[in-house]
Amino acid sequence: MRFEYCPHCGTKAVQREIGDEGLMPYCESCERPLFDMFPVCVLCAAADEEGRFLLIKQSYVSCANYVGVAGYIKSGESAEDAARREVAEELGIEPVSVTLLGTYPYAKKDMLMIGFLARIPHAEPKLSGEVDNAEWFDAEGALKAVRSASIIENVLIDSISLIKKEERK
Repeated sequence: MRFEYCPHCGTKAVQREIGDEGLMPYCESCERPLFDMFPVCVLCAAADEEGRFLLIKQSYVSCANYVGVAGYIKSGESAEDAARREVAEELGIEPVSVTLLGTYPYAKKDMLMIGFLARIPHAEPKLSGEVDNAEWFDAEGALKAVRSASIIENVLIDSISLIKKEERK
């Protein structure tokens, strides 16, 4: 979201040169730059102790492909807490741990996705109302179950790489 008016006082923003940022909306009343805002979400690859992945289907996302657990970060919540909360809410399984994998821009929706590997015990999920189905996959099957060139494919690839690295130790 680009600001035309200051969200704090309502004054019409002017364009001002802000250091290395270049021309930006600026509130002369508040004397502050108005940086663009965009939603930030978590996206989790949930894996058990054997490296199997629990993927979900949500009809409002895709009827054809499985996806990872995802959700918006709430105000005052860390990305790690959001990842734990979303996995517990959508799968009904408490994560043992969550490990940051990286960040993934989602240009189509002007969002930033923060990817995590969520370690969960192998269990039958207790799905939330926003999840239609869940299925366990081995690593190869998980990659085939998601849309090619999607962010969840990248999160799975990074998760598989991390799991293999941990196994070598």
